[in-house]
Amino acid sequence: MSTLVFGHKNPDTDSVCAAIALADLKKKLGEDIAPAIQGELNPESTFVLNKFGVAAPAVVTSYAGKDVYLVDHSDLAQSPDDLKEANILGIVDHHKLGDVTTGQPLECWIWPVGCTCTVIASMYDYFNIDIPKEIAGIMLCAILSDTVIFKSATCTDKDKEVCDKLKEICGENDLESLGIEMFKVKSAVEGTPVRELVLRDYKDFDMSGNGIGCGQLELVDLSIVDGIKADLEKDIQDLKAEKGHHTVLLMLTDIMKEGTELLIASDDESVIEKTFNATPVDSKVWLPGIMSRKKQIIPDLEKTFG
Repeated sequence: MSTLVFGHKNPDTDSVCAAIALADLKKKLGEDIAPAIQGELNPESTFVLNKFGVAAPAVVTSYAGKDVYLVDHSDLAQSPDDLKEANILGIVDHHKLGDVTTGQPLECWIWPVGCTCTVIASMYDYFNIDIPKEIAGIMLCAILSDTVIFKSATCTDKDKEVCDKLKEICGENDLESLGIEMFKVKSAVEGTPVRELVLRDYKDFDMSGNGIGCGQLELVDLSIVDGIKADLEKDIQDLKAEKGHHTVLLMLTDIMKEGTELLIASDDESVIEKTFNATPVDSKVWLPGIMSRKKQIIPDLEKTFG
């Protein structure tokens, strides 16, 4: 039975490409391993895999009894419901260490960088394994996506250094154009159900016993969602009720203006004002310079909830 490597629920481009890349690396190191995803590909991930001719991983929702590697997460809320019945061999990630625990030692690569694929590209170097052209291409795209074309607060010099190497391998020289092309695909909302948009890049968190959900739509222009903003606001209220959460947020991030309009469904909106020193109006607030959920939203909210 093959070992499986997979990313978080509601997979984004980093979690998909990191699973594919780590499986490729581990296979070359002699392991019987395959990539998997917990849900369907989003439009950006589909675009990236098609661009470089890489097959999508199989969708797998049950991991009980399997040997597994986790990429791009280490939180139980973002893991399969039966993860505790799996044998975790390792974690490769770029987020804070979550609440996943193991009964034995594991391989663990968790770096403070902008993207899991930055870590995996460095692992290829560590093990002296050449990165295939198509794997270099998808990892490059994942880094551009996660760092918002190097504009995010999460971006580091290591991310840029790795991208310089990956672009040479895959032959993509104009990273700005590639990034914009990806974000145009990511920004496409026409014909997509509102709930699908809310969940496109959505994560749940437990903050001192309070359920907090936060989704993000990264857009080349906020006007793209003008016609559906009221529907998005209603849907996060509905989602909050369905999950029994304290708060559900949706980040509408304008990658060109480099800021986020935060849509809020909360039992207590004062937590938003306390956290970001900005007063919501009609359950919305503009947060200039805020582009990263991981670095600029979640840690500050966790401090507020204490």
